[in-house]
Amino acid sequence: DGETVLLKQGNMGGLSHAETELSRRASLLYDPDYLWNCTLVTTFEPCVMCSGNIYWANIGNVAYGLPETTLKNLTGTSKANPTMNLPSRTVFAAGQKPIRVAGPFPELEDDLVSPHRDFWK
Repeated sequence: DGETVLLKQGNMGGLSHAETELSRRASLLYDPDYLWNCTLVTTFEPCVMCSGNIYWANIGNVAYGLPETTLKNLTGTSKANPTMNLPSRTVFAAGQKPIRVAGPFPELEDDLVSPHRDFWK
């Protein structure tokens, strides 16, 4: 319905990615049936850990701007982001719930990557 339930969360560490923290907070605050109709919107495709958290929190929709492979290209071999090449759609397809995924949106790449370029240098 266009209502923002939770807004803005950055990564807090290797096991505390933004999508994981938001899905955990949402699962504590809202009924699973309500969350099934919500959409988690994120800059980069959720990693396998975050996808699992989204699935278990019962968030039914995910929209992301850029694939995780774009993030991997930015971070390189940084130990702060040991990216796995396992698309979120693959993670969700392994479950029993039909999580709907929208993305990537390549036309947004310049805007979405810009804040990350200097951070990962």
